[in-house]
Amino acid sequence: MEAAAWGAVQAIRPEATSTPCDGTVLVVADAFDWLAALPRDSVHGIVTDPPYGLIEYEGQDHDKLRAGQGGVWRQPPSFDGARRSPLPRFTVLTDADKKRLEGFFGQLAQATLRALVPGAHLILASNPLLSTTTFACFEAAGFEKRGEIIRLVQTLRGGDRPKNAEAEFQEVTVMPRAGWEPWGLFRKPISEKTVAANLRRWGTGGLRRVSRSEPFRDVIASSPTRADERALAPHPSLKPQRFIRQLVRATLPLGLGVLYDPFAGGGSTLAAAARLGYKAVGTERDDTYASIARRGIPLLRDLYSDEERPQ
Repeated sequence: MEAAAWGAVQAIRPEATSTPCDGTVLVVADAFDWLAALPRDSVHGIVTDPPYGLIEYEGQDHDKLRAGQGGVWRQPPSFDGARRSPLPRFTVLTDADKKRLEGFFGQLAQATLRALVPGAHLILASNPLLSTTTFACFEAAGFEKRGEIIRLVQTLRGGDRPKNAEAEFQEVTVMPRAGWEPWGLFRKPISEKTVAANLRRWGTGGLRRVSRSEPFRDVIASSPTRADERALAPHPSLKPQRFIRQLVRATLPLGLGVLYDPFAGGGSTLAAAARLGYKAVGTERDDTYASIARRGIPLLRDLYSDEERPQ
């Protein structure tokens, strides 16, 4: 099962493929192109942090991010003298942007449903403003929604007074200060009569428990990504290893199979898989981010001791 799938993913775009560490493959490619070349029923789980609103990683707004000039990305206020990383503003999306968002995630849902084996789980990051639209695309494609994983994380998103009228409306906040991040949890329907039978055939159908006595839970407390991780892989949306390792571990219930990240970014998902001893492949179309991931994956993998990582 695992060997055949691993051979299949390594055979696609070998000229654009690198191996940052054992059992980890990074491909410089567009996710949709790579998925179209992948044989049906080839991967056993997906954990990914996609571009929530698309526009933040496209065209002039992405160029402005790299130039430090703003656009859809805003610089949050400093806190205790510390400069914060830019955050995208999803309240600026137009109706046309939202329609395009539906098309993008609808296409992604169809492509990933084809690629996953029956019973495989897909875990997808989103934003409270956009998750309803995004998650509906995966249900419409044929995925079963199995809930949401709530990342409890305190950020500087929201909580501001009306712009240019802060003194006049001191007791008003335009939006609540964000304290959570939704991750959609979806499963491709099983092909066998029971989950147990699907586990025996495909190695999928459930989620890996934290331990024999403790199930995987859908609320996970998480701090923002630490500065030492960002220094190793300076991607604007890098997720912390202590959090992402818990999602990655749960996705392969028997610890077997191939994990896939369509939007590898700085490589946090692949680094987590490498730390756990999972085989994983990621695609990243941006050459700069792919270079960051190649360097960062082995460094993130080795970050923190065994005692600190989730068990």
